[in-house]
Amino acid sequence: MSRLKIKATTVVMMMLCLMYFITYVDRVNVSTAAGQFSSELGLSNTQLGFIFSAFAYPYMVFQFIGGWVSDRYGAKRTLIVCAFIWAAATVLTGMAGGFLSLVAARMLLGLGEGATFPASTSAMAAWVSKDKRGFAQGITHAAARLGNACAPLIVAALMTAYDWRFSFYLLGALSFGWVVLWYVTYTEKPADHPRITPQELAALPAPKPRRVDAPGTYMRLFRRMLPVSSVYFCYNWILWLMLSWIPMYFMHNYHLNIKDAVLFTSGVFFAGVVGDLLGGMISDKLLRRTGNVRLARSYLVAVCMACTGLSLIPVLLFQEPLYSLIFLAMALFFNEMTVGPMWAVPMDIASDRAGTASGIMNGTAATATIISPVLAGYLIDVTGNWTLPFLISIGVLAFGVLMTFTMKPQNAFVADEKSPSQNFETFEPKDAIAK
Repeated sequence: MSRLKIKATTVVMMMLCLMYFITYVDRVNVSTAAGQFSSELGLSNTQLGFIFSAFAYPYMVFQFIGGWVSDRYGAKRTLIVCAFIWAAATVLTGMAGGFLSLVAARMLLGLGEGATFPASTSAMAAWVSKDKRGFAQGITHAAARLGNACAPLIVAALMTAYDWRFSFYLLGALSFGWVVLWYVTYTEKPADHPRITPQELAALPAPKPRRVDAPGTYMRLFRRMLPVSSVYFCYNWILWLMLSWIPMYFMHNYHLNIKDAVLFTSGVFFAGVVGDLLGGMISDKLLRRTGNVRLARSYLVAVCMACTGLSLIPVLLFQEPLYSLIFLAMALFFNEMTVGPMWAVPMDIASDRAGTASGIMNGTAATATIISPVLAGYLIDVTGNWTLPFLISIGVLAFGVLMTFTMKPQNAFVADEKSPSQNFETFEPKDAIAK
């Protein structure tokens, strides 16, 4: 029976995967429900764009705050508070009566989910070995994309059986349930977990004492992460264009009914699940075989981003729903392949400040989640052209490819200039260690 017991490290990763899944269902359910509540509440595409992006304003701010809080007070307490807020926001979305109340509920959701990914990265820095960081980030984000793919199916089924409001009530209850599970399964330090084994502890990074930062440390880390944040901005641009508008794109550009549009949307998002898994696995495999952090992170991201942009070109040229499904799925697949290596970079650069570093990256890049949906809605209202936002995205991705060469994940952030060797992390491939 002892062989059937799940490892403590696996339980933690399963809980994080479940959290990523739930947060993204709660995050994108509004785009599927919009087909019903937009007509009920008399909303324009521009107003829908503001509703989609309202999430991002507090989300962006609390990335920075939440990353620091999780490093300072721990991922357990941070995520418990966050989950309560986003669960309540999901329920309140179902109670909304118009444009302003929908915007307010979405902003509260952004407040609750703002610290989740930085806090998770802080937890992974303690619970995941250095050569598995890409996979850990890849599999958790794959769970998020699975949430993207399942959300249209779940929400459409609930709307058909009941109405759009009930779908938000049920999803809010699911979020409250996660809080209880997280409380009983996670410990801040791996050594404190009642089921941790000596073998698991030996493979994990040695715990690092939290020192008081010297004045100016945060701004130095912010500047160090700025190239990384710029690349992630470009990733977020195309991601949130798809998360916000893909269901409406299939419904209005090709005049599909909601059931067919949901199936096409889910097909696109399922491709992202595979991309997340493969991107993290390939990144870690390159790191183990070559020991070259820049190759495993920066160069891999550059190739995947270029492939994302190339995949969008046929969407502009061939106005057929099946072609759009295939090439949008390819675009999301390659875009999601960047996630594992990108979220591993903050841990590579500042492992003892992984929450803060990832919060800076995701918070700065969250500006794309504000601009992209609103700009797309405005362009669609003004021009009636549903493919124009994809053309702009190709230019954004080209900029992202160029910026990947400035990330330099092999250069670790040194907080104490008097003793840089204490904070510099290196990784050697297995062959080199054996020699």
